[in-house]
Amino acid sequence: MPVAIPDYESCMVPLLKFLADGEVHTMKELAHRMADHFNLTDDERQRLLPSGQQTYINNRVGWAKSYLKNAGLLENPSRGKVRITHEGRVVLAEGPTGINCEYLMKYPSFVEFWKQKRKPTTLEAEVPQEDGPDMDRTPDEAIESAYEDIRGALADDLLDQVMNCNPTFFERLVLDLLIAMGYGGALPESGTHLGKSHDGGIDGIINEDKLGLDIICVQAKRWKDCVGRPIVQGFAGSMESHRAKKGVLISTSTFSRDAREFVDRIERKIVLIDGQQLAQLMIDYNVGVATARTYTIKKIDTDYFMDAE
Repeated sequence: MPVAIPDYESCMVPLLKFLADGEVHTMKELAHRMADHFNLTDDERQRLLPSGQQTYINNRVGWAKSYLKNAGLLENPSRGKVRITHEGRVVLAEGPTGINCEYLMKYPSFVEFWKQKRKPTTLEAEVPQEDGPDMDRTPDEAIESAYEDIRGALADDLLDQVMNCNPTFFERLVLDLLIAMGYGGALPESGTHLGKSHDGGIDGIINEDKLGLDIICVQAKRWKDCVGRPIVQGFAGSMESHRAKKGVLISTSTFSRDAREFVDRIERKIVLIDGQQLAQLMIDYNVGVATARTYTIKKIDTDYFMDAE
């Protein structure tokens, strides 16, 4: 992330200063004011977390508010509203240049919150190190980052596994993936594996309608070397024998720039999927993978509390 987008600790002092008027402010207003304070560009204001569910600035201001609240410096007088407390005014009067988690450890309520959050075995473990790699990330970001790391490792393992498959199994795997993605819909036997009986470089065919009026030709290359234009051009020519206008060429390796430029120029629609894309699609559509464990992250149901105010 660019440094222009502040981490949640950098938001704490500006947040307290803005709330120094003693008025009740909404979280939306606070995020907007913090974006102004840090001179964020429109792109930086709208940049989303990897989950796509929340902007970075909203997330970081939200966690800054949460930490200050757990230390007793802020309070929520009503749903989605924030106000400074007497203790928050005392802190501001001290003129702090910065507030971080270590600073907040002097408040018993924050220590208790931190114990529940981190579950440390000693008091020393409760105090985060200032130069730790995760100190500029919120817990949401840390979870998403860990998820991306796990997913990336799984993708690498999948490619290794695929490379150890026999060519026939790989061709069937590619058809299974495309059908799982919805190509061929609910048609029975919508995918046909041609295997060694075919010629012309077509490994499989997917019927997009019951009469087979619209078909997708498929070629699977279990290669380590980069796939160049001649292979792609040959595949495009082979599609003519099936009168197909659509094709998918999947490789466990990569495609050359020349090959990608070629498919952009021809009339037939050919999609090139390289090894990394293949692995990610297999994960997304549950082909060759199984769920190891799940975690449910919950949030306040604001609708439930609508009548409580």
